[in-house]
Amino acid sequence: MDVKTKKDLAVEFINDIRAMDPAALNALIVREAGEDLAQFFLSYSANLISKDPSRVLENTSSLMLMGYLIRTHEEQNSHPQPIQKYAFA
Repeated sequence: MDVKTKKDLAVEFINDIRAMDPAALNALIVREAGEDLAQFFLSYSANLISKDPSRVLENTSSLMLMGYLIRTHEEQNSHPQPIQKYAFA
């Protein structure tokens, strides 16, 4: 079995996105993130980059990692937490 690392999966995803038709990419963004979230990230990234244009590379990396962390946060919070039951003696 060929187990892919998180980096392997990220590279594969980025390559898929880069090869995607712009209309298909936009449809994917709207379907998965929604227009509100897409606009939020556009505004946030423009604000961040405008504050220090010389750090655009670092800011881009930070934004990508932030997106990853938001996704993991969503996944962790989308599963209902089990109710703990206690036995009293």
